[in-house]
Amino acid sequence: MDYREALEFLRQLTKFGYNLGLERIKELTRRCGSPQERLRFIHIGGTNGKGSVAAMVASILEQAGYRVGLFTSPHLHSYTERMRINGASIPAERLAALLTWFKPVLEAMVAAGYEHPTEFEVSTALALKYFAEEGVDLAVLEVGLGGAIDSTNVIASALVSVITNVGIDHMQYLGNNIAAIARVKAGIIKEGGIVVTAAHRPEALEVISRTCREKGATLYRVGRDVTWQERRVSLAGGEFDLQGLLGTYEGLKTSLLGRHQLENAATAVTVVEAAVRHHGLGVTAGHIRHGLAQASWPGRLEIMHREPMVVIDGAHNVDGAGSLRRALEEIFSYRQLILVLGMLADKEREKVVAELAPKAAAVIVTRPNNPRAGEWQALAGLVRRYVEQVEVIASIPEALNRALHIAGPSDLICVTGSLYMVADAREWLEKLKKEDFTCR
Repeated sequence: MDYREALEFLRQLTKFGYNLGLERIKELTRRCGSPQERLRFIHIGGTNGKGSVAAMVASILEQAGYRVGLFTSPHLHSYTERMRINGASIPAERLAALLTWFKPVLEAMVAAGYEHPTEFEVSTALALKYFAEEGVDLAVLEVGLGGAIDSTNVIASALVSVITNVGIDHMQYLGNNIAAIARVKAGIIKEGGIVVTAAHRPEALEVISRTCREKGATLYRVGRDVTWQERRVSLAGGEFDLQGLLGTYEGLKTSLLGRHQLENAATAVTVVEAAVRHHGLGVTAGHIRHGLAQASWPGRLEIMHREPMVVIDGAHNVDGAGSLRRALEEIFSYRQLILVLGMLADKEREKVVAELAPKAAAVIVTRPNNPRAGEWQALAGLVRRYVEQVEVIASIPEALNRALHIAGPSDLICVTGSLYMVADAREWLEKLKKEDFTCR
């Protein structure tokens, strides 16, 4: 297969949908030579922030001289973004070659009576094989969905297991309350392992703490065992002091926007410090400082333009929408807010709208380019409870163009909702940057 054929092969795998469980991924990795057994992992789950924490941890470890594999999902613009080594995406031709190798393995599995692995299971196995073949020193894995039954949980051990937080999301798969969701996310905790969490909700903490006790795991809580103090949060990023596991850090900086990113940064530092304390990683305070400052995570409170200010953010659930709302209140100044909003049907649309819409002067509802968009226009009815000026425009470029027509130089356009929609918006806005980015 060439790269185009490889992408089509992956697209065809999406018909297997979400099919949680570990039987298929265990068999698939076994047939690949169990590459996970040749790697050391930091395993990061949680409802929100896990991608940001993964990016920060990887950046710190890279600063320390380690060769670091980073597996995240979904991607923004190219499937190759999901598998990176020291910031470089897997080459397209390498991805195609690996999938060419995988195809007969998958066919043999099905012929042997196994269910066909899902797209995410194939992606996970591919990343593990790629990282093992490249001999990375450490692999940072972001959980796809949940934890216990997510394909990344095929790994038998981790240097550190991380649960950033626990909120309401993916209820049809994980459970309809915080405790139930926490039980699934706590499934990445290993016997005798090291665990870091920034979870605050009491019912989630109770589940995580109990699981650690049952498995003899050591738990570090951000906010209790590690504390941090904000210095500033602005359009330039955030600055904070941290009392960590191994020392005090003054004036740590991150370029990621929003107060919630300070907690994500504190979590990332705690993860690295725990790995130093328990596994002897060679990371210094300087590595931590420089790694945090250089970490990037596109599509999350990312400023695409000024005058008018255009910011994109993949706030796809209630907690994410709350973080976005607070950031809009705390660090942005504007005359009026124009929202471009597109959400998948399986999200808590009503609650997300309640967080964001009351702040807006106008809302343009658009369609995420994903089969799970469902009755995407119904979102407009929810928005109209709060906003008089509501428009429905299916095309994302046309929706963005309309927002630019409405906006004045001192207004703020916020593009948010589904990360799939945000990715398409970002690609269009990047192209527009190269042309004539004006109020059109």
